[in-house]
Amino acid sequence: MADRPTDRPAPPEAHGPLLVGREHTLASVTDKISSIVLGRGPGIGWYAGFGAAFLLVMLLMYAVGLLLFKGTGIWGINAPVGWGFDIINFVWWIGIGHAGTLISAILLLLNQQWRTSINRFAEAMTLFAVACAGLFPLMHLGRPWLFYWMMPYPNTMGTWPQFRSPLVWDVFAVSTYAIVSFMFWFVGLIPDLATLRDRARTPITAKIYGILAMGWRGSTVHWHRYELAYLLLAGLSTPLVLSVHTVVSFDFAMSIVPGWHATIFPPYFVAGAIYAGFAMVLLIAIPLRASYGLQSFVTLRHLQNMAKVMLATGLIVAYGYMTEFFFGWYSGSEFEGAMLLNRVNGPYAGMFWSLMACNVIAPQFLWSSRVRSSPPALFCVAIVVSIGMWLERYIIIVVSLTRDFLPSSWGMYSGTIWDWATFLGTIGLFVSLLFLFIRFLPMISIFEMRTILPEAEVKEPTHEG
Repeated sequence: MADRPTDRPAPPEAHGPLLVGREHTLASVTDKISSIVLGRGPGIGWYAGFGAAFLLVMLLMYAVGLLLFKGTGIWGINAPVGWGFDIINFVWWIGIGHAGTLISAILLLLNQQWRTSINRFAEAMTLFAVACAGLFPLMHLGRPWLFYWMMPYPNTMGTWPQFRSPLVWDVFAVSTYAIVSFMFWFVGLIPDLATLRDRARTPITAKIYGILAMGWRGSTVHWHRYELAYLLLAGLSTPLVLSVHTVVSFDFAMSIVPGWHATIFPPYFVAGAIYAGFAMVLLIAIPLRASYGLQSFVTLRHLQNMAKVMLATGLIVAYGYMTEFFFGWYSGSEFEGAMLLNRVNGPYAGMFWSLMACNVIAPQFLWSSRVRSSPPALFCVAIVVSIGMWLERYIIIVVSLTRDFLPSSWGMYSGTIWDWATFLGTIGLFVSLLFLFIRFLPMISIFEMRTILPEAEVKEPTHEG
């Protein structure tokens, strides 16, 4: 592979305010990022973090094994609340995955150069979040080994999925989103995999990265096909950002349950997904830049821009809350009004007001430039927002199901220890996959970082072997 990714000069906008430190050259960018993967090995901090996350994965395996052995009765779901932690966590994880595609696809199409330092691990975050999300609907089926019944495959019994059900729409929306996101992520990795192949210290490592690089040599033809494929995948991914969580919101909006049957849900859910996703990107970016000394790659400008997106989407979410209350009052429906009052002063009122504090009040600190420029403060705000978005899903799903049209069908819900074990286990799975990604693949795009440097015009020797 050619040591420098392209013979083309850097774009004009790269000569404006840099997104990386001016002390970097083409060689130093490649050395810094690739050394994280090809260096002597991870430190004690990596092993400690991965070990803690892997213990949670083992907890997940035990909880899932017990679930398959005993059934969904180990969860807290009951007659009025058939959807509990399983669907709450599914919606939460799917929402987290939206920021990666937004950063990679939409900002790429809008030619936003500041995405360059954060798009790679944001894309990986999308894949890991979707993997965690996909576990919950499968386990919720009760008989997960029959999940393929949701697919329209030829069968002798002539049974077909109910295509008028939004639950079936979910299967196609989420699976399509996962496939396109994986392709988009992998295609973006190919030039960097070739760099790791050429810099590998052992033949086995070089062989593995060489297979994954798919014969990349950095020729003009390769770059032409790469850019065409990457742009097409970005175009495919962009509508998926809007469609996936819209379809997820249809799981609720298409029902007649009070609190769910609302046309505000699709845009409300999409804004909330981007809101939660950017909070998770901050939770990943801030420790990474501190642990690996990436402050000159992931700069304060990146953190500030993500904080601004969080503030904007947080205001949209707050507007959605106000609109929901307005429609509940203006509709004149006694069921909608009773549901909203139940949220405010019912048995789950504490969770509702905690949700408002996390999702409405906490983001207002982002108006301050001092908060936006402080990584510790941003980290705290991101944690609060992530908790708030989980509480939002809890309030929407549980509170609406506990109070139906008939008082005789009312009931309460609370998660059992196995609900919490499964949820914490998926967090461990997410973190474990993230640690493995950091260890074996470049967390920042090497070739994209090189193309935004002014030094990219300097001619360097190439190696086509």
